[in-house]
Amino acid sequence: MNEPTSLYFGQDAEGYRAFRPQYPAALYEWLAQAAPSRSLAWDCGTGSGLAASGLAEHFDRVVATDPDPRQLAAAPRRANIDYRLAPAEADLGLAGKVDLIACACSVHWFDLPRFYARAGEALKPGGVIAVWTYDWPWTGSPPLDAALEALRTEILGPFWDDNARYYFSGYAALPFPFEETEAPLFRSPIAATCEDLVNFLRTWSAVTKYRARHGVDPLAIMAPVLARAWEANPPDSPLCVPLHMRCGKV
Repeated sequence: MNEPTSLYFGQDAEGYRAFRPQYPAALYEWLAQAAPSRSLAWDCGTGSGLAASGLAEHFDRVVATDPDPRQLAAAPRRANIDYRLAPAEADLGLAGKVDLIACACSVHWFDLPRFYARAGEALKPGGVIAVWTYDWPWTGSPPLDAALEALRTEILGPFWDDNARYYFSGYAALPFPFEETEAPLFRSPIAATCEDLVNFLRTWSAVTKYRARHGVDPLAIMAPVLARAWEANPPDSPLCVPLHMRCGKV
């Protein structure tokens, strides 16, 4: 496979759209209040449009960009969302026009110096940039967390990209050259059942890379182990993950 890892997600764009978690309505409400106005939001690295739809509830117009046409093809259409096939670092002609830049589980794939320079150009005075992610799911169930850790390190360990250090640190290690504002802690539900959890895990890039290298799905190997652990000590339902956000202004 010759395409960049950041484009692996498009191989199963429908699965990504179906099994990646929705972000809470309160997150979009908070971002809209933090922005200087609600004219224009840029959802950068939109993927299959998960965040674009939420932003479109609060902003007059949303420009949503992604470099993978397969992801954009799976994104929901709304009259006020302008989907564009473009990398994060591209000049979109938005200099000084953007109230909010949102990067939902995406900024760690970007060329950060080039993207941050572009973001600084695009934001209007007082404009806000918010980047957020979750990391590997932890459940509070000892047998389930042990199985998840074995999957993350023993099976998938060689297949994580260098940028994994950013989301595994909850973005604490992410360079972020902006005047920061403290953001609330939001959480997203990812699973009500073990099957939901397995489907969510299948959307991670390291799983796709393992499958490409070995020709087998690592979740097919681990699903019975996870199911037994879930049954032995079920986690709270729905299982939620915290969203780690960095938010700031130029």
